Amino acid sequence: MAAGEPGDLGGYYFRFLPQKTFQSLSAPEITSRLRQWSMLGRIKAQAFGFDQNFQAYRKDDFVMAFFKDPNVIPNLKLLSDSSGQWITLGTEVKKIEAINVPCTQLSMSFFNRLYDEDIVRDNGYIVKCLDSFCDPFLISDELRKVLLMEDSEKYEVFSQPDREEFLFCLFKHLCLGGALCQYEDVVNPYLETTKLIYKDLVSVRKHPQTKKIQITSFVFKVTAYDSAGMCYPSTKNHEQTFSYFIVDPIRRHVHVLYHCYGMGEMS
Repeated sequence: MAAGEPGDLGGYYFRFLPQKTFQSLSAPEITSRLRQWSMLGRIKAQAFGFDQNFQAYRKDDFVMAFFKDPNVIPNLKLLSDSSGQWITLGTEVKKIEAINVPCTQLSMSFFNRLYDEDIVRDNGYIVKCLDSFCDPFLISDELRKVLLMEDSEKYEVFSQPDREEFLFCLFKHLCLGGALCQYEDVVNPYLETTKLIYKDLVSVRKHPQTKKIQITSFVFKVTAYDSAGMCYPSTKNHEQTFSYFIVDPIRRHVHVLYHCYGMGEMS
């Protein structure tokens, strides 16, 4: 088919890579944390390969081609709103939205300001505060306050560009958790898990000339719609329901990180 003809999706073909495993989500220590945060059984990473050069300015074509691809449709997993079981997309995607998520952070020192601003004590304990609600989240410590409450005095500690960074988004998602989330008293499990997942999903390389480490991945927050409305990552909107596509243009891999807010596995 000549380029530009109706039905042409820019020639992207995908293949599912089931052999790619994500240790950051399956290691025993991490699964016990995810269980505590009510995310276990509701968070998943999957890998797909693709066959063309990826061009970031054509991200919408890329994502649309992904949802239409015969190797994606039977393999891409999401949670059913009705049954709570893992299913595949049984509907035709008509429209997508792919929002650029900046991914520039190479160090966890990004979070040192939590200590500097007395959100977390030097010993790692998160400073408690009086309970308040930021619907649907209970705020009982300074960490959740800085994540959620725009009118709190320490909200400015992270600028708007900081908050858009993929590293920050991951950290925030883990801190807020699922429907029956038991919050940590210390910050380390959040930081450690964030770091492991980030390293697992994001690709880096040494710049041939400068020898500096640089991130090569592009990250998009993805939503898809069928004729009835939003169908992916869920039919219901929630701050903690998300799908990120992490695209490695050099290896030609796309990692999909998915979570659907709800009650995680307990036992």
